[in-house]
Amino acid sequence: MTLCINPSCPNPQSSDDHLFCEACGSELLLEGRYRVLCLRGQGGFGKTYEVSDLDNCPKILKVLTDNYPKHVELFQREAHLLSQLDHPGIPKVEQNAYFTYYPRNCQEPLHCLVMEKIVGLDLQDYLRQRGHPIDEKLAIQWMKQVVKILDVVHAQQVLHRDIKPSNIMLKANGNISLVDFGTARSVTNLTNELGGTRVISSFYTPREQMHGQGVPQSDFFALGRTFVYLLTGKDLNDFYDARTDEFSWRSTQLNVSVPFANLLDSLMAERASQRPVNAQIILQQLIALESSNQPSSVPVAPAHPELEPTQAIHFPDASPQRLNSSTPSVQPVVGGIRPEFAERCSPILAEFIGPIAPIVYQRTVTEHPHLTEKELVKRLSEQIPNPQQANEFLRRFQY
Repeated sequence: MTLCINPSCPNPQSSDDHLFCEACGSELLLEGRYRVLCLRGQGGFGKTYEVSDLDNCPKILKVLTDNYPKHVELFQREAHLLSQLDHPGIPKVEQNAYFTYYPRNCQEPLHCLVMEKIVGLDLQDYLRQRGHPIDEKLAIQWMKQVVKILDVVHAQQVLHRDIKPSNIMLKANGNISLVDFGTARSVTNLTNELGGTRVISSFYTPREQMHGQGVPQSDFFALGRTFVYLLTGKDLNDFYDARTDEFSWRSTQLNVSVPFANLLDSLMAERASQRPVNAQIILQQLIALESSNQPSSVPVAPAHPELEPTQAIHFPDASPQRLNSSTPSVQPVVGGIRPEFAERCSPILAEFIGPIAPIVYQRTVTEHPHLTEKELVKRLSEQIPNPQQANEFLRRFQY
């Protein structure tokens, strides 16, 4: 059975041996190579079909049913961006995969885009069918994959702008794909979106994007919120207090380590400047978490009312090679720092800034090789964003 995609067709089902619809006369073999098998979904301004090509390979056909110029622009942008992005976690589009199709007796065309069929479940459906949240180990595994995809996307000066559980697909082999690039946009076109189309998904979209000032860190905010949902299995609205404008997810009793919780909070920081500067920084922290000896079953301590969550420290010039397969150990330092003091210092620092503490320590002693122990502690405390936590770090060394 072949489907006719003419929106006004009275009976869209036709025999596979026909080239034109029996009911309305519209052409069934699209672009001379695609035959529509079934309707996969519809909503908003479009429909999604499954099609087969000349090699009987299943693919996805997206059809825009609204010719409003802004919607056409977004649709064409998605086609262009997907043709530029090369990653196994991004749906592939073939050459000439975007085309227009005129049904019989229609004055306006249907805008069509054929892309790779991603077989699997989106993470929202996955969690619904699973019946309970994921654990930290799986969260880190999935987040690493998404971050690597975002690294490729951002390297092309493109923002996704709509990361959420329903736009992340889990394949049967365990690999992750990021889908729905219909709202993606070039960074160079995001300086001022006041006259453009804004993308807002409740609790996943940061304020700067709502105000038309999206940046790469806007995608990181949505990523953090996505994994809060996956780790808790709760509607994000449950964590939001409209009276105080606070998002308090740590009150949930979870088997999530404090360093990983701190990383999530850094992704969801209110200001974009407080979030990681790029995807590589996030990937470094995830690798360090994965290789650390700290078990993922350590529960998150509820946030103290007087303390804010620890934010990640960002080093734009840090390279992935600085993290080995295990957490770097502190090396003895010449210049008044006793080896036993050095071995004690970094683990305490890690309690406040997470698994990147060894990198922060080594960077500090490399830049200031003649510090005394007291001066070193003072310098390290300045790397802790929260003043109360910085004071607590000093107190632990009796300074």
